[in-house]
Amino acid sequence: MDIRLDALGPNGAYASRNRQVITDVAGTPLGELSLVPRLFVNRTMTALRNASPLPPPARLAAIAEAGRAFSQDTIGGLSVTDYQYAVSRVSGLPLSTTVAAVEATVTTTRHAEAFARLARPAGAVNDWRDGATRRGSAVWTRRGEVFSVHAPGNTPSIHNLWMTALAQGYRVAIRPSAREPFSPHRMVTALRAAGFGDDQVALLPTDHDVADAVVGGADLALAYGGDDVVRKYERLATLLPQGPGRSKFLITGDWQPHLDTIVAAVSGHGGTACVNTTAVFVAGDPAPLAEALADRLSRLPSLPPEHPEAVLPVQPVDAARALEIHLLARAEGTRAWLGGEGFVDELGDGSAVLRPSVRQVDRADAPQTRVELPFPCVWLSPWSPSDGIGMLRDTLVLTAATDDERLIDRLLAEPSIANLYIGDHPTHWMAPGIPHDDYLESFLMRTKAVIR
Repeated sequence: MDIRLDALGPNGAYASRNRQVITDVAGTPLGELSLVPRLFVNRTMTALRNASPLPPPARLAAIAEAGRAFSQDTIGGLSVTDYQYAVSRVSGLPLSTTVAAVEATVTTTRHAEAFARLARPAGAVNDWRDGATRRGSAVWTRRGEVFSVHAPGNTPSIHNLWMTALAQGYRVAIRPSAREPFSPHRMVTALRAAGFGDDQVALLPTDHDVADAVVGGADLALAYGGDDVVRKYERLATLLPQGPGRSKFLITGDWQPHLDTIVAAVSGHGGTACVNTTAVFVAGDPAPLAEALADRLSRLPSLPPEHPEAVLPVQPVDAARALEIHLLARAEGTRAWLGGEGFVDELGDGSAVLRPSVRQVDRADAPQTRVELPFPCVWLSPWSPSDGIGMLRDTLVLTAATDDERLIDRLLAEPSIANLYIGDHPTHWMAPGIPHDDYLESFLMRTKAVIR
């Protein structure tokens, strides 16, 4: 493949002089990505701010059409099959993850209007012309005009989230991840072909020195990354940081009925998502569960990411070895049930499969249970009610397999637990219309009192 991904600015595609080579997991070049300078970003953000949004019916129809094209048409010279292959080879994500993401895009874009209504307060209306405002009502309005996204490269599905902003009339700028720029480029191209103007949705690939201009030029922004990103932006009220998920599983009774669910929660999506289970807390001795979980995960095959039966992520060998060294250092003093000597399985072409790692800690507050890595890596810990819920905090998704209603009440009331699944549900379960980390509209929108 020789794929050229141009920036998509207010005057159409832009091929810059500064280009970044896109390589696959074996180091083979697949194409080039144009990187734009600060001046180009600033001009684009100004154009987005000066543009008027499409009327609601037109923009919702355009979003639906873009989703159809994204999943069926040849876009930018890539068929759906070519696109899925490129994403798998560059990101190292299993092909099945990319296929599932395309299916999710169709659902999200087809029902954008219905999903956009879910977060709106029951007492609010969308338009000041609504009859309810004659006697006084709340109107659901944007908090700004321009929204920007620093996108991650760990799942194509993340690009369904910012459709919410488009549906609400925001003009949107995406800074793609160099790890996986194909999905946002394909989506922005499809949206423009479906009816959104070049001054309404843009793709702005930049180097790190220019990245802050994409945030600074927007009214509101969304940024993904590690703890460093959260620390950098946590005081900026106009930016919503999305850091590590550190999703967890708590079992207060018999673990055996939940083994299949835990295996899926750890390894689903290749174990790369923020909703994959990082730590399992077990009432009593976690060793029997750790042994059973290690046995099940050890059977997963090592395959190239584009293989139809691939389920594990793949990285360049050097990156995989660096990650292995990092984990072995962090895991010192823990008991290894799987991956004790390492987890890197080289494929012979310069790439390596990241095989699962299962380790047991000796106490519920062990610091290792907060270590989240981009492959199926899980820590098992003993837990008892006397330990409290401190170690369960700072969690994107917590599955609580328990009948203790008082414990459930405490977990639901804990502000740092974003989502609570009660019973036998994997942490990576998601459904269209269900909030990921609250509804994004809670950040994008507000209500205004209107009477006429």
